[in-house]
Amino acid sequence: MTDLTTVDSLEELEAIASVCTDCRLSEGRTNVVFASGTADASVMIVGEGPGQQEDEQGLPFVGRSGKLLTTLLAEQGIEREQVYIANVVKCRPPGNRDPKPDEIDACKPYLQRQIQLVDPVVVVTLGNFSSKLLLNTTTGITRLRGQAYEWWGRWLVPTFHPAAALRGGAKVTDDIRTDIATVVDLLTVHGEGRSSPTDGTAPAVSGGTLSETRGDPSVDPHDQQLDLFDP
Repeated sequence: MTDLTTVDSLEELEAIASVCTDCRLSEGRTNVVFASGTADASVMIVGEGPGQQEDEQGLPFVGRSGKLLTTLLAEQGIEREQVYIANVVKCRPPGNRDPKPDEIDACKPYLQRQIQLVDPVVVVTLGNFSSKLLLNTTTGITRLRGQAYEWWGRWLVPTFHPAAALRGGAKVTDDIRTDIATVVDLLTVHGEGRSSPTDGTAPAVSGGTLSETRGDPSVDPHDQQLDLFDP
């Protein structure tokens, strides 16, 4: 596999990903779904993986879930074009199943480098899968959401996947609204301040949660260092 730590632009990274065959997911894909949005965004959104419509169009969150996400962001004054949206894996898992560990391992370097190159102030994880993965916990999204975590020198805000809101109705939708409002609050407090772009070395973790939020005893702030950034 190519050493992605030397890749210094998202365009180059996408070109490498577009011909990736490092796992079995490449065998059934129509398109690699790399990302969409602004390369220097203050907010980066991370989902699980592409669905059928995303696979067909080569863009993340273009179906009903994506439309709801766009609406909820706009309600808080965030245009979709202002954020950067990616997934844990770049190719659609068959039948929309969860990605398997070796598939995640194959895609980890891409997501790691995306985060480093975009260098967002806030990372938003959508749903159980990406939230558990990036926070390195077994705690479910219902307990994880509602707070912000310091994570690799930036903030991470977990929330429900928009698909859950389509199934779960107004309560879940309102919870996502609340979490996006937390993102806006973080941007207001911390502004555009961010670390310098990394050279491939994982950024440091300061650990802890916002003092205004409830703590989750199952998430050790010093362990919020997803092996995404480990060798």
